[in-house]
Amino acid sequence: MSAQVDLKKPEPVKEEKPEEKGLTDDALNKYSSAGQTLGEVLKKFIPQVTAGKKVLDLVIEGDKLVADAVAPLWNKSKNGVKVSKGLAFPTTVSVNNVVAHFTPLPSDPEVVLKDGDVVKIMLGIQFDGYAVTHAETIHLSSKTDGAAADVIRAAYDAAQLAMRTLKVGNKNWDVTEVVDKAAKDYGCSAVEGMLSCQHEKNVTDGKKRIILNPTPELKREHETVTFDEGEVYGVDVLVVSGADGKAKPDPSRTSVYKRADVNYQLKMKTSRAVFSEIQKKAGAFPFTLRALDDEKRARMGVQEAAAHGLLRPYDIVQTAPGTLVAEFFFTIALLPAGPLLLSPTPVWYPSASITSEKSLQDEALQTLLTQPLRAPKKKKAKTNGEEAKA
Repeated sequence: MSAQVDLKKPEPVKEEKPEEKGLTDDALNKYSSAGQTLGEVLKKFIPQVTAGKKVLDLVIEGDKLVADAVAPLWNKSKNGVKVSKGLAFPTTVSVNNVVAHFTPLPSDPEVVLKDGDVVKIMLGIQFDGYAVTHAETIHLSSKTDGAAADVIRAAYDAAQLAMRTLKVGNKNWDVTEVVDKAAKDYGCSAVEGMLSCQHEKNVTDGKKRIILNPTPELKREHETVTFDEGEVYGVDVLVVSGADGKAKPDPSRTSVYKRADVNYQLKMKTSRAVFSEIQKKAGAFPFTLRALDDEKRARMGVQEAAAHGLLRPYDIVQTAPGTLVAEFFFTIALLPAGPLLLSPTPVWYPSASITSEKSLQDEALQTLLTQPLRAPKKKKAKTNGEEAKA
């Protein structure tokens, strides 16, 4: 017998939930947790970066601090699956004119920090594939002036301007332009061709990209993109002292690689074993060969994988001898209420102790630098009734 239908009463209409644009609460929670955890790691790590320290010891310590910090967090399984967590980028310590990505292996030549070095620290944390990466620059000196002060101030101000320019509706070339202008005001240059990318779950090299100081050829190769609500970006601001922004390969061998979205059946047994270990330990994120069980085997195994595009190396490059490079990397989310900085603020950078005779000259940039990253919430005007109650 069929159920009776009340023709006078309309059938309830099933509401279709609109697709969430951008970040879910769960994603934002994990991004925020990664940023807060990274901040705690940096407070312990940055004070250890001093003259006389071996770079190898420092990068090992940085990675260990991350492992210890994430161990007690996000341990509940979801539908029987553990939340992935750990390094989103291995600790790197790049000195003076070495641009980035330097994280040596025990077999590499020893590098020891010395007084006067300009040191760039970079590392990242991910929970469930949501990554927050941070880089900052420190100067191993009781006094920071001259070229070191100029380049560090230039990079810091350029990063602050980039944050305030990376807003919904703006374009990637807007960020390129403010970084370029800020660097030039300090007598410096953005490092040529350095990329920043959109982030998504398990993706740190997304399709939307920002390029610094591009050559005409590089500019033609990169399309214009518009920033949208709900997107996350990892922005790498790299500035070199002087007017020459060109970088060339450094003699040091890279130890940082990342799995690429390429299919190829590796021929060598060693290569297959190493690639399997990489997938288990690093997943979709950059890793250092130091994290693998056998360094010699790892060096051999990655060669075939890299040659056929399964792994992408993070090359080490350097600017001209005698120049200095400063770096600030931040991760930022574009939310309805405005941009939200996910990465922690720099630990070392104390503008009061940095003495530069140069400063931003562009009035528009000066004004932009004074603006808050997020506009303060407007207070609702009281109604007459509310005023009467007050």
